[in-house]
Amino acid sequence: MKAPSFAYARAKSLAEAFELIERPGAKILAGGQSLIPSLNMRLAHPDLLVDITGVGDLRGIELKPSGLRIGALATHAQIEKSELVAKHAPLLAEAVKHVAHPAIRNRGTIGGSLALADPAAEYPAVALALNATIVLAHRRGERRMSAEHFFKSLFETDIRPGELVAAVELPKVERSVFLELARRHGDYAIIGLAAVVSASGKRIAFCGAGGTPVLAPLAAKESTLEAAQRALEKDLQPPADLYHSSSTKLHLAKVLLSRAWNTLSKPH
Repeated sequence: MKAPSFAYARAKSLAEAFELIERPGAKILAGGQSLIPSLNMRLAHPDLLVDITGVGDLRGIELKPSGLRIGALATHAQIEKSELVAKHAPLLAEAVKHVAHPAIRNRGTIGGSLALADPAAEYPAVALALNATIVLAHRRGERRMSAEHFFKSLFETDIRPGELVAAVELPKVERSVFLELARRHGDYAIIGLAAVVSASGKRIAFCGAGGTPVLAPLAAKESTLEAAQRALEKDLQPPADLYHSSSTKLHLAKVLLSRAWNTLSKPH
């Protein structure tokens, strides 16, 4: 199929981007690795496609006192190669290896992934496990919110009209692990897990387990793996898909939880 007809504009600055996205029927184009296929399948029908890839203010990876700030237009490939990410956000560094294939990692962006909020994608689960701060920009300034409140429902976030994802800020944690099971490397995960240990305790999040990335707070509170696996049955009610029943996905989630628990329990 071919994409529907639409107008196209390339913003050269944030101010220009804000002016364009306020127009009726406007849709933001960042990396385009999810949007373009949805256009071709006629799942999206924008009147105006606003290309923000030329906005320099949305780029860059830098270390701040509060943690690592990654601009929305940072590509998966840039994240994968970044020494700052490897050192200060190792959970993200692990997760990016599972994102699709090199051609997509060269174009796709972290801001695009978070804004799309695909519940099977890696970055939303990572953001939730870290309770990262999502930085939303508007012509009137920035609005900051925790990942725990950013993801609302299937492909729905708290992005308001006239806003765009400007950056994500990731706090440093003591230990972390990312794991996923997929039919083939690069496919969307059947089930995936992002877990961290910090001074405030464990946080465990899953992708592929619901309409949004899903926290497992009951499992995270337990002190033994056996108790955590039992608690996981209350935390998760994963939906079935074309190939796997809900019970199969819950079983696989327990397998990942076991692997993550053993990894996080090792002395470092």
